[in-house]
Order: sequence, then structure tokens, then C-alpha cells
Amino acid sequence: MPQQLVLASTSPYRKQLLEKLHLSFLTEKPNVDETAFSGETAQQLVERLAIEKAQAITPNFDDALVIGSDQVCINSGEILGKPGNFENAFQQLKAASGKSITFYTGLAVVNSKTGDIQSLVEPYVVKFRVLSDEMITNYLNKEQPYNCAGSFKSEGYGISLFDAFEGKDPNSLIGLPLISLISMLENEGMQVV
Repeated sequence: MPQQLVLASTSPYRKQLLEKLHLSFLTEKPNVDETAFSGETAQQLVERLAIEKAQAITPNFDDALVIGSDQVCINSGEILGKPGNFENAFQQLKAASGKSITFYTGLAVVNSKTGDIQSLVEPYVVKFRVLSDEMITNYLNKEQPYNCAGSFKSEGYGISLFDAFEGKDPNSLIGLPLISLISMLENEGMQVV
């Protein structure tokens, strides 16, 4: 029987991304404290949390590959969280106007049978157009991306806010770097294609 595949996340965005691979998988919510440690960089934070999320549910499965992922958005050295409301989203987009911001996505695959861990951090840069207050307001009223780090959905209407993207895998911007994940799964003997 092939190993079970488990996504340690209840994010609908990560679930939709993983569905692109046409693999059977389960999802389970990990209970992990996502507070950053003192002195921890954004890259260290997302890699640690990706591993911890996968490890949190690994004991529930005898023979599974458990995927953990975490993401932060950085603008001028500041970590941007999910805005939660219009006002916070407006301020995030206003601060990003005309700038490049970087997303760091931590990815981990834990083999519940062997305990082996593969992990990495994938950066992805978004270059914003110069945005007027009217453009920001129009965008937020149409898409309401209040549960998205950085206050936009690049896979949706948010594409209208950008000049360019730089990175290995556009899926990492949404929260799950599929190109790297495929390599990790294949390293564990799971055939994807």
C-alpha cells in the first residue's frame, strides 16, 4: 500500500494547490504556536514553523508523508501578517506601493515512518505598481483579501496591482511551492508523474 499523504494545514489555498498534483491526500489542522522567537529571522521562522506543523500531526500516522508549510511577507524589513480588515489592508498596500516585497515560504516534508525531515525556504519577490488611494480602495472593495498576508490575492484580481514577479515557483506566493514539493515527495519514493 502506498504511503499516505497528509497536508498539515486547513488553508483552502494550500489545499487547492496540492489538488493540482492529482494525488490523494488528507488534511489535518496542526496546533502550533506561531510566535517568532527572539532574534529569529523571517526565513528561520517559516522553516521552523513548517517543520513543527508537519511534526505536530506526524504521530497520528504510522506511514505517511506529512507536508507542513508557513509563509511570511516582508516589506522594508517588517513582517506583514494577514490584515483582517479594510483599514489594515489599505495601510499594507499603501506601504507596498511602488516597492518590491518578499514572501518567504517554508516547506517541510516529514516521513512519519522513518522520522526523516526535508525542509527549505523559498523566496518570491513581488514588485508593486505605484498605487493611488483610489486604486487600493477599488481593489480591496472588489476582492476583500483580508485573510491574505500582504493584502492581495495574486491568483485573482490582485494581479492588477503588480509590475512583475521574481521567483522559482508562482505557487509559492500562494503558500505551497509545488516544484520543490514534487522533488521532496519523489525523494521519499512517491511518484507524482
